[in-house]
Amino acid sequence: MGQVTVRVNGYQHTIGCKDGEEQHVTDLIGQIEEKVRLIRAMGGQFSESRMLLHVALLLADEGGDLRSELSRARAGIAPPPAPPVHIADPQLAERLARIAERIEGLAQTLDRG
Repeated sequence: MGQVTVRVNGYQHTIGCKDGEEQHVTDLIGQIEEKVRLIRAMGGQFSESRMLLHVALLLADEGGDLRSELSRARAGIAPPPAPPVHIADPQLAERLARIAERIEGLAQTLDRG
């Protein structure tokens, strides 16, 4: 069994994987760390668990978008043209703000439960 030692949000973790999948795990961690950087850029202080919750929600949101695109493609529906996305994009900033609000609401619910 393979193992990969990675760093996410400044914390080191050892992840088990099948032999030969070490690079794949490293690539996945790169995607997670990219989301951590996005959330940090939004400002604010987050605990480790809250940061990872934010990351999970961003990745789940992207996964939902991809599933919708796949469904449209299978149905033969052309996707709408997408504008170039970059961090300075006001629509992206607004979407991230909405996601952050949803995350905060979920986190508060979890804290109460």
